[in-house]
Amino acid sequence: MATTPPASPTPLSHLEGRILFGAAYYAEYQPQGIAAAVDRDLDLMVEAGFTVIRVGESVWSTWEPRPGEFDLDWLQPVLDGAHARGIGVILGTPTYAVPPWLARLHPEIAAVHRDGTRAAWGARQEMDYSHPTFRRYAERVVRAIAARWADHPAVIGWQVDNEPSQQLPHNAHVIEGFREWLRGRYGTVEALNEAWGLVYWSHRLSEWADLWAPAGNAQPQHDLEWRRYSAELVTEFIGWQADLVREHARPDQFVTTCISYPRPGISDDQLVERLDVTAGNPYYRMQDGLSSAVDPAADAGWWTNGPSALFTQADRLWSSAQAPFLVTETDAQSIGGHADQYPPYPGQLLQAGTALVARGARMVEYWHWHTLHFGAETYWGGVIPHSGRPGRVYREVAELGRLLGRLGPALEGYRPDADAAVIWSTDSKWTFEFAGPLVSTGGVDGFTHPDRRAYERIVNGFVDGARAAGLQLTFLHDRQFVATDPSQWVERYPVLFAPAVYVADDHLLDRLRRYAEAGGHLVVGPRTGYADELARARQAVAPDRLWQAAGVWYEEYSTLPEPVAVTGTWDDQAGTETTLGRATKWADGLLPGAPTGLEGESAEVLAGYQHPFLGSFAAVTTREHGRGRITVVGTIPDLALGAKVARFAQPSPIAEPWHAPSQVTVTSGTSDTHQRVWFVHNWSWDEVTIGLPTDLDEVTDLADGSTLTAGDDLVLGPWSVRVLGEPRG
Repeated sequence: MATTPPASPTPLSHLEGRILFGAAYYAEYQPQGIAAAVDRDLDLMVEAGFTVIRVGESVWSTWEPRPGEFDLDWLQPVLDGAHARGIGVILGTPTYAVPPWLARLHPEIAAVHRDGTRAAWGARQEMDYSHPTFRRYAERVVRAIAARWADHPAVIGWQVDNEPSQQLPHNAHVIEGFREWLRGRYGTVEALNEAWGLVYWSHRLSEWADLWAPAGNAQPQHDLEWRRYSAELVTEFIGWQADLVREHARPDQFVTTCISYPRPGISDDQLVERLDVTAGNPYYRMQDGLSSAVDPAADAGWWTNGPSALFTQADRLWSSAQAPFLVTETDAQSIGGHADQYPPYPGQLLQAGTALVARGARMVEYWHWHTLHFGAETYWGGVIPHSGRPGRVYREVAELGRLLGRLGPALEGYRPDADAAVIWSTDSKWTFEFAGPLVSTGGVDGFTHPDRRAYERIVNGFVDGARAAGLQLTFLHDRQFVATDPSQWVERYPVLFAPAVYVADDHLLDRLRRYAEAGGHLVVGPRTGYADELARARQAVAPDRLWQAAGVWYEEYSTLPEPVAVTGTWDDQAGTETTLGRATKWADGLLPGAPTGLEGESAEVLAGYQHPFLGSFAAVTTREHGRGRITVVGTIPDLALGAKVARFAQPSPIAEPWHAPSQVTVTSGTSDTHQRVWFVHNWSWDEVTIGLPTDLDEVTDLADGSTLTAGDDLVLGPWSVRVLGEPRG
């Protein structure tokens, strides 16, 4: 009798039926040496439920201590020890950390900064990654490592480079490459002159050699194209390394890189196209930085602030490929340097780890295992403290490891739920970093400095408000959105937020309008539809290609030095005008109807500004369009106003039956084995009791196997999580 042959292993076979759990592991950094450390460390990892470690990405000078002299066997005890204990290994290529001998022999590979100075060696990522000399050496070490270790049974995947694009190199050959890239896009200098408006300030080019370097540039069109070109260099570099590794890798080994999303040269949806799986590094502020009471708009340095921002990091990771992702680095203890010490409150590691899993993570990996005794990151805390003795953090990590081990089979085929999607525009983000609409509060000369995080602040005003209203969100890159018919997005996401989609071609704006026509509720935020694909202000009524369908337009806008109250009779049965929230940082002067001489229907005004000047304009309007609706918000809403808008757009979120208090978030998704899996988090010091929704007949606590039925009380201790599964019928 014929039998079906077993399926061939795939790069992602290791993710089937389990959630990988572990840490970056650097036995070579430990003072007592590899031989003394490996067995002790790996045994502790097994006890903590580790199934994966990441190794090797930071030590080029160990792999190749002198030019052409390779030491490839130093990793053998780690790989053999991991395999003997059933721990998989992700092996990193070390190309982000240039060895001293290479910097000495070839100073020309150093990256040139925007100001023309060369990057001094002594940190990391000082090189121009497109320089042919650097590439020659990088290829040699990558090939040597891949050829030596691809066949080792412990190696389940490869990480090429590490957090690429710490800077944008401005080397002469890079600038010349930019000119050639522009020549390929525009053909002639005349076409470029016209497209960029270079008649302005006498910037017209007579030949390609006239194009100035980015260092002196003040024109938004030049900067946007420079950022696009720079991102293509990063994408090409990572794809090039991935291809080198694949020449040696087994079919069951995945290839990825770890993305730090704020890096300047990252276009994440394009970067991951040549990789097998998305991987990234979500770092967050611990302690009160994870409290439900924290202001999500407050600056927290390079971390994120609050539960909403943690979920946003995970949702952005999912959005890169619209697929499950790996967390290659996240907080174990304090992360951020000698003076930033915020160890987690008891329970927070379990909370954060399950929050990432709730939004699609198939691996949670800490940076890192053993807190370092030397170097720039001496006080970036690992799972194990400086003493080497397992402590509270280790015990809490082990608790998470046990839970993830139980959750893995229940989350096979898991896909996070979403009540709404948010359009993400990398081009708009880049443009606002150069010439954004918001002002920085840190400069002594006030309004002359744009806020480089303007794009995120506008988007987060809507995102944080939506999460406060109980909505679960996902992100759609603008390129992903236009690649699929809008009616299909309506079926998956009945609400679509489009704040700050500033850089947009006609096709994208038309697709947004068609989304509403097909039955979706489109929420348009400030700056959307104002510029074209080159960040040129459109010669049209704003928001262009949307205003007639929306029934509202504007021609004036104002910076808001202080928040302004927003009022209206929204949903008030008695028609009493109340304060709905506040407008922050920016206000469009929305005018229902149509400009003089043009035809158009008028939107309904939902809210206005409580201000002697801005009071003549609308702040929020809405109008039915086709089978759907377009709501326009002319400001960055505070949490109250953002939540009001979100609940208007989506009055029945998936988690609504839980009636969760403000300190509790309820997120969910579906899997192959469960109709729905619920993650219920308490982000506070207070014990909370909530009733199980009456429409849930029976759920299983996936941590301990106990059963709960409709109406049962669910008790959540401080900083805790419960994971519940509804079995499929």
